[in-house]
Amino acid sequence: MIEFKNVSKVYPGNQVAAKDVNLKFKDGEFICFIGASGSGKTTCMRMINRMNEITSGEILINGKNINDMDAVDLRRKIGYVIQQIGLLPHMSVYDNIVLVPRLLKWEEDKLRPIAENLIEKVDLPLSYLDKYPSELSGGQQQRIGVIRALAADQDIILMDEPFGALDPITRDALQKLVKRLQKEMGKTIVFVSHDMDEALSLADRIVIMEKGHVVQFDSPENILKNPASKYVEGLLGEEKLNEAKTSYRTVETIMLKDPVSLTSERSTYDALALMRNRRVDTIFVTDEESHLLGAVGMFDIGRFGKNIKSLQEVMDKVYAINKDTVIMSAIRDIYNLDIKNLPVVDDENKLVGLVTRASVVDTIYTNLWENTEDDTFETDEEEADNLSQLMKDASGDTSNKIGEEND
Repeated sequence: MIEFKNVSKVYPGNQVAAKDVNLKFKDGEFICFIGASGSGKTTCMRMINRMNEITSGEILINGKNINDMDAVDLRRKIGYVIQQIGLLPHMSVYDNIVLVPRLLKWEEDKLRPIAENLIEKVDLPLSYLDKYPSELSGGQQQRIGVIRALAADQDIILMDEPFGALDPITRDALQKLVKRLQKEMGKTIVFVSHDMDEALSLADRIVIMEKGHVVQFDSPENILKNPASKYVEGLLGEEKLNEAKTSYRTVETIMLKDPVSLTSERSTYDALALMRNRRVDTIFVTDEESHLLGAVGMFDIGRFGKNIKSLQEVMDKVYAINKDTVIMSAIRDIYNLDIKNLPVVDDENKLVGLVTRASVVDTIYTNLWENTEDDTFETDEEEADNLSQLMKDASGDTSNKIGEEND
């Protein structure tokens, strides 16, 4: 956990960059600082690893005051990704990735497997480990910058506007990548951005700053539904505020009930037969009390041919959402994680439903057009704008197996 306690930062000339900041970040959260230029967002992030020293107050990491830690040791325990990437040009990609583990004196024979595992996670070939940064594109270099911050398995990763200089397509791909890695690896990410769309898409909670003060700290959904001031409304923009009016019911209201599942002791043969019967390509795996354990896909089973295995042996872990998750958050997860559907669990982790891309489309349609006369299909300009934005947030793929159960 990271905690700011009455933290202030004053630069020479009595320039106040941060004033009486009080915040608490949970382990495994994705936190985004956002605000206008000079609001103090980057200063606050850089105080976490003492790149900027605190003027007054305390920052605690897991209850320990960072001012009681050696600054160099602290920085080696916190990953850091910057917009300029910061790869060392005279070192190979491999040497860049394992830089911090080497500084921490990890055994050399452990480093190669770490680098190979991480570069595969960002969909780059192993042969790139022997290249130099100048031989990579900007987006590829930024991928290496991201996994370098993960190589020493630090629990906290700081990201200072890492995608600001990239083209929109590359930036979009890297946003998805970072969100996926954060979910998979359970890292706490503190991210600075000047782009509200980016913050709303990535963050679990957002810190909005104005002139060194925190003006709102909340989930994207609550910020959209209840902006704290005209300043926050201005950062959000009218389009986002209109979108919030139609997209924040919980997934329990749109999920498909009773998704296709089998218990973990059942076999791959049972799963394939059920897939064929129910016309789905994925089955969720539970225990006898319906607690979600994982999922198994058609191609997972196909790897074993006619060799029958238990589902416990072949299932993969699966990302699930709680039934109280708002629809807009589920849409962002489907988009950022680039997945077809999201299993829904209750507070006891029992599988209770499934949110699919098709159900998202149905929700958007119902919200905007259910009361429109069938023969006209007319809608006002504001509703049309809402529909356009929501469809973008849902990843744009609206025709994928509509009507199937585990779509």
